Amino acid sequence: MHFKTAPLCLALAGSLLAAPAMAGDALLWQDNSLTYLYGKDYKIDPDTQQTVTFEHASGWTWGDMFLFVDNIWYNGPNGNDGHTYYGEFSPRLSLGKISGQDLSFGPIKDVLIAATYERGESQADGTPNQNYLLGPAVDLNVPGFDRLALNLYYRKPDGSTGKPSGQWQLTPTWAMTFPVGKSDILFDGFIDWVINDAGSERRGDFISRNLHIVPQIKYDLGKALDYTPGRLYVGIEYDYWSDKYGIEDGGYVSRNFVGKTDQSTFSAIVKAHF
Repeated sequence: MHFKTAPLCLALAGSLLAAPAMAGDALLWQDNSLTYLYGKDYKIDPDTQQTVTFEHASGWTWGDMFLFVDNIWYNGPNGNDGHTYYGEFSPRLSLGKISGQDLSFGPIKDVLIAATYERGESQADGTPNQNYLLGPAVDLNVPGFDRLALNLYYRKPDGSTGKPSGQWQLTPTWAMTFPVGKSDILFDGFIDWVINDAGSERRGDFISRNLHIVPQIKYDLGKALDYTPGRLYVGIEYDYWSDKYGIEDGGYVSRNFVGKTDQSTFSAIVKAHF
């Protein structure tokens, strides 16, 4: 993360932690966490990375909200250490809550309008790296799942990733808990499936369809140590990304041709909720 962006992210995190004082009865619940990840074998980006992630999730009388900011440290191509950042802000508007109607039917628990703003580090010339996503969503009530949602977005790139046309993206998110001995295993994650190609390969702005699968398997260490359950986890994250960033094998990246762009890597993680 650039030093000039750090105060902005810290201010945002502070405002989220202060949300109960400002939100009154509109805020129903919230959860904040910090996660440390260490992984190797990343593609396109530097091979070895360490990441500290701040996450915020909350439920409101109008819907829900999720936000995360990744602070990433890595070894550069010349042995120099580097750092960057990436974040997403994802509010969802519940049609059931704002209408006061029960929209559940079958396995569908609620119908929502979902939006996401994605932001990465700007280019050297100051051009922003950002994407805007908007579309319908459903929360599902399926036995065995603590949480299961499907979001369908129209994805419109902007700034340094600006393309003449957008893409469709399907994003399931889930969480499941399994009792193990005196503690629990939490299996959660997300899938981003960009369904169609976009842009013009002739002009060099082609984005390929791609599939990004990121599950985490975490052990509730706090519960095992007779501490407060659901507060301290250890585990692994698996990150599979076909045609990472929508770049096919041999694609053009930052004036350099890269090789294989399919990513398959594991990271060790420690996660603390507060």
